[in-house]
Amino acid sequence: MVAHHSDHRGFLLTATQTRADSSGPVSVEDVQALLRDQAYITDRGLAIAIFLALKLERPLFLEGEAGVGKTEIARALAAGLNTELIRLQCYEGLDVNHAVYEWNHTRQLLEIRLMEARRAGDADIDLFDPEFLIKRPLLEAIDESRDRAPVLLIDELDRADEEFEGFLLELLADYQITIPELGTFGATFPPVVVITSNRTREVHDALKRRCLYYWVDYPDYQKELQIVTARLPDAPRQLAQQVTSFIQELRDTELYKIPGVSETLDWTSALMALNMRELEPEVIDDTLGIMLKYQDDIEAVRGEPVRALLERSQNRGPRRGGRRG
Repeated sequence: MVAHHSDHRGFLLTATQTRADSSGPVSVEDVQALLRDQAYITDRGLAIAIFLALKLERPLFLEGEAGVGKTEIARALAAGLNTELIRLQCYEGLDVNHAVYEWNHTRQLLEIRLMEARRAGDADIDLFDPEFLIKRPLLEAIDESRDRAPVLLIDELDRADEEFEGFLLELLADYQITIPELGTFGATFPPVVVITSNRTREVHDALKRRCLYYWVDYPDYQKELQIVTARLPDAPRQLAQQVTSFIQELRDTELYKIPGVSETLDWTSALMALNMRELEPEVIDDTLGIMLKYQDDIEAVRGEPVRALLERSQNRGPRRGGRRG
């Protein structure tokens, strides 16, 4: 019994076509409106980066502190474009079998057993037929059967090993992936690629050069208040203002982990669940674990520091700029 590697290259798409984006944004303002409809508030700089990534069909590399909304950009973009979001969550040890493809060894073995049971031991079995291929996120994103471009989110690339970046270079350069047993798979409609990094390590220049780059900063007071009211429209106005101002003040404190926008939203939701309409020192003390994820940070803030932060946040006007990490 012989397992042949048949040549499927004639059946695989190798040339990409223009992304189907006739219904997509035609201006930077359209991008802002598209994201705003998904309750994502963005400034013009980020909207320009997204607009150019769409028009030039270039990956968008978003870098910034954890919790500033990088991942949410991809989610909002997919929803706004009415297309599928395909997410690859990176981690240490991530390899081609989990990110690109692997062979379904169980089905291959079963096929061999069935052939043996049928006494067809002399028949040729193509164990490397596409039907035995398990598509992982990167290969799934360039599936030639798609009728529109998905959004491919490669999340927290800095958590993966540096060697993994090499797997991405072919994909980001030509939106295609080569499988030795089958040939080259190419996208009919290139995916909208969003790559995020929390900058726990530097990503290699070879990958960055293939992308448009944007640093996502902590929002200033006005923008963060807009985010809170957009995502939590039922939040009492005074509570939303006080929470935003307190978080802004807290980010100037020496902490191991600065709270991001996601923590602002979580904290506001928690305070609403407690039927709070304004901040009180005791309630802040009791809910610090929603904003701060390290005990040392909680102990450094609890008690008198909370009261001082609350007083400063109430006496100080809105900030003009966000905190840069």
